[in-house]
Amino acid sequence: MAPTLYRGIRPGADNRARDWAEIQERMLVPLYETVYDRVGIGPHTRLLGLGCGTGLALLLASRRGAAVTGLDSDESRLAVARDRLLPDGASDGGGPRVRRPRARLGGLQDRPIGDDFDVITALDPVAPAEEVAPALAATAAAAAPGSTVVLTGWGPPERCATARVLRLAARLAEPRGPRPPGARLGGRDVGARGDGGDDRDARDGRDDPAALEHLARDAGLRPDGTGQVSCPFGYPDLPSAVRGLLSTRLFDAAIDATDRDQVDKEITEALHPYRRPNGTVRMDNVFRYLVARV
Repeated sequence: MAPTLYRGIRPGADNRARDWAEIQERMLVPLYETVYDRVGIGPHTRLLGLGCGTGLALLLASRRGAAVTGLDSDESRLAVARDRLLPDGASDGGGPRVRRPRARLGGLQDRPIGDDFDVITALDPVAPAEEVAPALAATAAAAAPGSTVVLTGWGPPERCATARVLRLAARLAEPRGPRPPGARLGGRDVGARGDGGDDRDARDGRDDPAALEHLARDAGLRPDGTGQVSCPFGYPDLPSAVRGLLSTRLFDAAIDATDRDQVDKEITEALHPYRRPNGTVRMDNVFRYLVARV
């Protein structure tokens, strides 16, 4: 079984990247594995991961024999991905690509995409749609006809306990700071709230159950099937839960608008309903994925 925890030590590295790798990202393994089973990732797969983060999804694909390449705009996350995928210090450029994992630093909007990938994935469900959309359009324009593209997002809000906690990001950031980038929570920003602090559901048009389909079609892709996966978020204690949620980067604007201590306190209070008698924290969530074709 592929390891899901990154145990390396990087002096001076971004703590959030390590927290994402050590705490948060592993909770998405059921989503990754279900997607890979659905599209048949194996030894003959050439996979491109858009927004690959710290590389866990790429690692799982490479363990199935796939040749993987990852792109991300966050250099600190890419540093962890390189350690996971290239533990022997091998170069991430040149050389044979068959069964040879690579992690390559690059933005999602302004880099060339070759047509030598038969599966393209965007598996970070909290990635802002405005960041994902240009990458998908570029991918569709360059990929070979029939290539598979997989997108992921949050499921129905009422089935995602974490969404209630993540909405703190918007409340703490406004009005003193910029609104944090919206994540693909069923087609709306996770921080969207109504005038009275209530959820804005379908009234504002963003709570769209077909959001992933719209995202795919706008990129020139043809939807070809969907599915849902249960991914509970479990933490050994409240401090770990706070670190894990902060590693999503959705609270950055809130920290800029207030301060880290205030954000930590608010998140801790919001997590209390999900704390169990033994001190652990569990939030049940459902994620959705869409399979599309070029």
